[in-house]
Amino acid sequence: MEWRLFANLAEAAGTKRVTVEAGPGDTFGEAFEQLLETHPELRDEVLDDGEIRDHIRVLRNDHNPFVKDDGHETVLEEGDELALFPPVSGGSGVSQTLV
Repeated sequence: MEWRLFANLAEAAGTKRVTVEAGPGDTFGEAFEQLLETHPELRDEVLDDGEIRDHIRVLRNDHNPFVKDDGHETVLEEGDELALFPPVSGGSGVSQTLV
């Protein structure tokens, strides 16, 4: 399974794409933990007391698995796309939220 990273998260990891061993039948939480194990420098960027920071957006197939699915227990399927976003600022300086 592959994670796409954006903005400062890609900079912290030194790459925009990270492949993890999780695959179909594994959970979103397992894939997320593998991402953090592979790139521990992301922990401080995305976690606060072990929980995903409120301003960090995680996506599975263009939607938030904590809203539409079963959060960490969401079972991954073949072809799933995983992404991790920091806050995004618009041209007016107003913060925008992705999904």
